[in-house]
Amino acid sequence: MKKFKLCLILGVMCIGIGISAKEINANDTTGDRNLLISAVAWKQTAAEYKALYYQAFNIARLHLDNAIRDKKANGKPLAIITDVDDTILSANNYWGYLIKNNKDFFEDEVWDKWVPENKFTPMPGALEFFNYAKEKGVEIFYVTNRDQGEDTYKLATGNLKNIGFPFIDEKHLIVQRDTSNKEEAQQKIAQDYDVVVMLGDNLNDFQRKYYVKDIDERIKLMEEDKELYGIKYIVLPNPTDGHWIRAIFGDSEPPASDENRAKFKEAATRSSWEK
Repeated sequence: MKKFKLCLILGVMCIGIGISAKEINANDTTGDRNLLISAVAWKQTAAEYKALYYQAFNIARLHLDNAIRDKKANGKPLAIITDVDDTILSANNYWGYLIKNNKDFFEDEVWDKWVPENKFTPMPGALEFFNYAKEKGVEIFYVTNRDQGEDTYKLATGNLKNIGFPFIDEKHLIVQRDTSNKEEAQQKIAQDYDVVVMLGDNLNDFQRKYYVKDIDERIKLMEEDKELYGIKYIVLPNPTDGHWIRAIFGDSEPPASDENRAKFKEAATRSSWEK
């Protein structure tokens, strides 16, 4: 999966001191106004960020234990479906590189060079949870979207094996280069397995219907399924990229331009207190 280029803007700072989108980018050689700083600093340092991962995997474990307890004789075997990047694998040192080099938008060229370095780390609680599932006889299926050319599958395999995740083989690891639609792969798994939970940092990791180009429509579609969140679907936090970007711009990878920075500010001020 090629990660998405446009990331979280410091909208509150811009509003508070009255800086225009054009002024934010002008003559910025220090990187102290980098649009990624707030989001990446939170991912790098916040105990709350890590706590949300522990919370998510604790919830997943509760559902897993219940499913094991209630499993009917001769029923389908149990399984878990998970996304990979920003769900179980952390790329925080990649984001740190962008900040250090004053880059305020995701860069595919840098990402494609970084992935083979195997510098991913496991998200808090992920490895422990998956090993626990394996011990209980529950299979893990990894469904991810990546594209680093002909070596894409080999690289994804190496990234996961390097950390020690279980079930990294052709049956359980599905890497999609040409589409971000995961439903077909997920439905094939569900034919043979009772899927306990699905894990992802992006609503599109759960259902394709959320892949729309309108903010309010995407929220409305999510709210139609609100009973599923924390039960069947478990969402992990990701403030730096995702299909929420597409809902703002109509494009998952919009160009780094002052016009798009202005659109980000507009999105950040949809609801604003006025004196």
